[in-house]
Amino acid sequence: MTEMPPYHAVKDEEKTSGQSDSDSSSDTDDWDLSQCFDKPQHLEPIKGAERVEHSWRVKEKYKTHCVALVLCLNVGVDPPDVVKTQPCARLECWIDPLSLSPSKALESIGHALQSQYERWQPRARYKQSLDPTSEEVKKLCCSLRRNAKDERVLFHYNGHGVPKPTAQGEIWVFNRTYTQYIPLSMYDLQTWMGAPSLYVYDCSNAGIIVDSFKLFADQHEREYEAQKNEEGTSSIPQVSYKNCIQLAACAAGQSLPMNPELPADLFTACLTTPVKTAMKWFVLRTRTRYADRDLHDLIDKIPGQVTDRRTMLGELNWIFTAITDTIAWSSLPADLFQQLFRADLLTASLCRNFLLADRIMRSYNCTPVSSPALPSLAAHPLWAAWEQTLDSALAQLVTLSSAPHPLDYSHSPFFRDQLTAFQVWLDLGKWCGGRGVPEQLPMVLQVLLSTLHRVRALQLLCRFLALGAWAVRAMLAVGIFPYMLKLLQASAPVLRASMVYIWARIIAVDPSCQADLVNAKGHTYFLSVLQDPTVDSEHRTLAAYVLAGIVDGYPAGQEAALQGSMISICLEQLGDREPVLAQWICISLGRLWRGFEAARWTGVRDLAHEKLFPLLEHSEPEVRAACAFALGSFVWWCGGAGRCEQANALDLQVGVQLAARLPLDASPLVRAEILAALQWLVLIFEQHFIAVYIQERVRRNDRGGPSGRVEAGQEALAGGGGGAAGGRSRPPHYSLPAIGFGSVPVRLFSTLCAMAREPHPRVAQMATDILNYISNQSAQVDSVAEPARNSASLPPSPGTRHHEHARTLPGHGHRRGKSGLPHTISEESVANRDRDSGGDRERHKDSLSSNSSQTCTSKKAIVSTEFVEWAGGAFSRPEPARPDCESREHHQRRWTLARNRELRREARAACRVSRLETQAFHSRCPLPPAVVLFHPYDQHLAVASKDNFGIWDWGTAAKLCVGSWRPAWGRISSLAYLNEHQHALLAVASHTGNLAVYRPSGSSTEPALVSAWRALDVSPPPQYTPPRAQPIYSIAQLVSDQFSSNEDKLATNKNKQQADPNLGGGTVVRWVAARRWVAAGGRARGVRLWDARRELRVGDLAAPGDAALTALGAARPDVLAAGFQDGAVRLWDQRTLAPTHDLRRHAAPVLAAAHSLRADLLVTGCANGEICIYDTRKMAVLEEIRAPGPLAAVDVHPLCDLVACGSLNQCISLYDLRGNALNTIKFHEGFMGPRIGPVSCLAFHPLRCAMGVGSKDSTVSVYVAESRR
Repeated sequence: MTEMPPYHAVKDEEKTSGQSDSDSSSDTDDWDLSQCFDKPQHLEPIKGAERVEHSWRVKEKYKTHCVALVLCLNVGVDPPDVVKTQPCARLECWIDPLSLSPSKALESIGHALQSQYERWQPRARYKQSLDPTSEEVKKLCCSLRRNAKDERVLFHYNGHGVPKPTAQGEIWVFNRTYTQYIPLSMYDLQTWMGAPSLYVYDCSNAGIIVDSFKLFADQHEREYEAQKNEEGTSSIPQVSYKNCIQLAACAAGQSLPMNPELPADLFTACLTTPVKTAMKWFVLRTRTRYADRDLHDLIDKIPGQVTDRRTMLGELNWIFTAITDTIAWSSLPADLFQQLFRADLLTASLCRNFLLADRIMRSYNCTPVSSPALPSLAAHPLWAAWEQTLDSALAQLVTLSSAPHPLDYSHSPFFRDQLTAFQVWLDLGKWCGGRGVPEQLPMVLQVLLSTLHRVRALQLLCRFLALGAWAVRAMLAVGIFPYMLKLLQASAPVLRASMVYIWARIIAVDPSCQADLVNAKGHTYFLSVLQDPTVDSEHRTLAAYVLAGIVDGYPAGQEAALQGSMISICLEQLGDREPVLAQWICISLGRLWRGFEAARWTGVRDLAHEKLFPLLEHSEPEVRAACAFALGSFVWWCGGAGRCEQANALDLQVGVQLAARLPLDASPLVRAEILAALQWLVLIFEQHFIAVYIQERVRRNDRGGPSGRVEAGQEALAGGGGGAAGGRSRPPHYSLPAIGFGSVPVRLFSTLCAMAREPHPRVAQMATDILNYISNQSAQVDSVAEPARNSASLPPSPGTRHHEHARTLPGHGHRRGKSGLPHTISEESVANRDRDSGGDRERHKDSLSSNSSQTCTSKKAIVSTEFVEWAGGAFSRPEPARPDCESREHHQRRWTLARNRELRREARAACRVSRLETQAFHSRCPLPPAVVLFHPYDQHLAVASKDNFGIWDWGTAAKLCVGSWRPAWGRISSLAYLNEHQHALLAVASHTGNLAVYRPSGSSTEPALVSAWRALDVSPPPQYTPPRAQPIYSIAQLVSDQFSSNEDKLATNKNKQQADPNLGGGTVVRWVAARRWVAAGGRARGVRLWDARRELRVGDLAAPGDAALTALGAARPDVLAAGFQDGAVRLWDQRTLAPTHDLRRHAAPVLAAAHSLRADLLVTGCANGEICIYDTRKMAVLEEIRAPGPLAAVDVHPLCDLVACGSLNQCISLYDLRGNALNTIKFHEGFMGPRIGPVSCLAFHPLRCAMGVGSKDSTVSVYVAESRR
């Protein structure tokens, strides 16, 4: 499905242009570098969309159950108030009543009218009342209302043989002898008909009936309220006439047309035979080239059936339905359209046909009236398409009738043309801004009814739904949903791709459709798609998403999916390489297990948890998070019946696996989901975590009480917030459950304490909330200790040694019975139980009810995440546009990467040894700078002190942004730019091993936190103390240090390290751009590597000894170099992670170990001023430089042959790689020159010949190689 981006050709051109020398060997093409931390979870908050109430469903949908056909024709007798013309309209239901006897004509007209109605609703119950009396009408209406109950009743009234309705809205019927006209009050008719009802009035002055109906409806409601107030409660239910629909042939004071070329019941003809009426009116109106008499005869003989779309009559009716539906949908308010045109079949058909009646009747000076009122749509432009269709049909009708032998009917191109128009709208829509919904959308609904254009219609519908949630809502509002449900019964493979896509969009926008799918057994369709190996991964992913929506918090959906073997089908798909499919497979399983004990035991039987464990190491963070969600649902106990030993063992096994992944995963998304899963273990084994908590409090109090040092993240153990048990020791006569050393609760509690010290705020807060929950629960131990002492203890678990004076802690929210937990839980017991539980699985499964998800009461979660809801939001958002070589983003990227390439080329061409003596930038900082770092391409300088950092434009001296740093994370010790080639990020590391990645804002606002994690396990965490004042070295001391032996230097250095615990205590990070790695080192053994793209730990580069890492660089492109506090320099191969060299030339902490790209040399420097230059091919020392010490910082320019040494004695010495001193920047240069303080940090620009310097007097400067003016 993915096409090659159009810029690939451009990339190939750029790669082959201008690289004739060694340029290409050392330069990585920026086009090949992927972006890190640029996925949606890094760019937007992880929040699910708020569920909105959708209005596309008909709130009160009634079926027309009964139909009353009341015909007052009195054939042969004209009413006294009507003067008919001669000739005049005579036809009633296309029958001339004068051609038959009066009784026969009346009976034939009644049957004809019933047959016309039956075309639209054959299942309704029809009753005729021909020339009735008022008693007959009452009996008929009351009978139909009793049969219809709460459904709709249709009352069709034809008053062509009686006087016009009176001014009070009374209609006329007959007496028993047909000698008098009897008025029938609308008040009485309302009482008999009840509600909901549909009224059709085909008589003159019909509008007065509609007006009177409203008055009498209000009167009914007032009388009901009065009766209710008098009696207190009314036994008669209130009838609401708001749901009644009325269709009248003309307005008040108007008479029906008497044109002899028209039927007398023109309004009824439009409502019941719209195609025939429209064709006859079209012939009368246009006077076509064919003889009228011949055409009228042919129209009466249109071949086909209304219900058969393959015939002419059926196709014309199909087109007419599509056109009138589109006219109504595009012109009426949504609520009114849903009420009238998406009700039952008969009501919708009559309302559609009413639009034709409005168009035809208005041409004869009659204004049809409706309630609810519909605007006049007679001038809608789509009527022209209908007339064109009629013209083509009439021409073909003449051809078919005059042919000597039968000809096949040629279908109309109407729907094909409409689909083409819809396609044009989709193709050209991107060039139009603010466009509305296409008017062809209702046409697509009608096309879905036929197999001829169904595939194309579904494909275009998929393209339309890809525009976003608004398109889905428009599709649902137009009424396509019932047809999509019916299409689930179609087994054609060609429809699968479109069907799963459309249903995924529907479920994403309106999750309540899950009930419709379950009722229609639609889950079986998606299960079959999911397990079909011939379906591609993309559409199986969509099927998995729909299944996840079906089982989301819906017990009936969970039960249906479980009966359909959803668990085994999903587990079979876990081996697919498509990450999005694996993600939604996990989410589907998690939603199925949530609160559904029967499904969980089915997963236990299929070893689902063991099959999910490998996904915790998946390369995609979303898959790992989804797996953690699934495992969290797997251990979610609904709190119903007592738990068994096997369930406890499985839960602890899952908890151990999840907790083991926390220090290995850099994604906050994954760690948050793991914590959300571990909270269920805290709730399940609540007693044991309380015991661990109290034992830890007792241990800390015994060690020194609350005044002792408490680590961050364990504030609950320090007293106060934990409740009454805060500073107390163990209650008398009350023993806690024995928690063994190394048991699972102890390890999980330690993991939670460690996560509470996380640098990511959200993850740390979740862990803190769980710890606070344990603390609050432990506060109740003292309050129940005395009652518990006098009560009988619960029996111990099988296989558990019973202590005579031990009592179980009281549970909160439930009580554990004989299947309670043992007092000692270890990993070995978990493994043993898991091995021994195979024979007991079926027994435990049978003991559980399949409806446990409905009967048990779930415990309330301590913390929650919205990852699953956020992930599902991707299916409701607009699909991203395909790469466009003419888009602004593409041109901006091309310009950026071309600029980067040009800067690198200029840097290689201009690299030479030069003096850095011109100060181009100088600024003061709130605190002394600890780290400075140049952006390689932008004119940005990042500066960090111990608890804040900022970015300056060192060309204009403008401060771009300032970021805050929490003191609890430790003091800032290192900076690194990630994604330098485009959309650079700033990584900030602290001395405690925490690493945070920020996205600079480019303005005065604070940078946004992208990700944060503990990159290095610093043990023990050093306590920061201000560094001691460094003495100014005398000449005698320098001479003494120069001529002292290596043994003396090592001994002196060891004594200094023991005396100063802060020396070499910071975490150092380096960005390995070619591999998208982050390397970190500090007070830990070796170097830790993190994959920034996968957000996973790659591994550790082991180093012997306990010396802290003090410098990190590269010896060659694939070799990582690190300097240590003991003076050693070690090299590792990045490809194999194996050590290559161990250099021990220095007697002081190493401050730099960097690679010079120009000369292929490795330069190392230590704190006492000793600089060594190695040939990387032989690792032999070529030059040694002695700089005046003590040094605070050393750096090597990667392109120029420059080495800079920053001294605490307020000077900076620069050397070339041959050991020659170039110049020295001292505390003053000439008269009134710039003053510098003791150097705290310095760094070269990666490309330009520039150097940034931070001093302990809270200043930062940039020196460049330019002549002083």
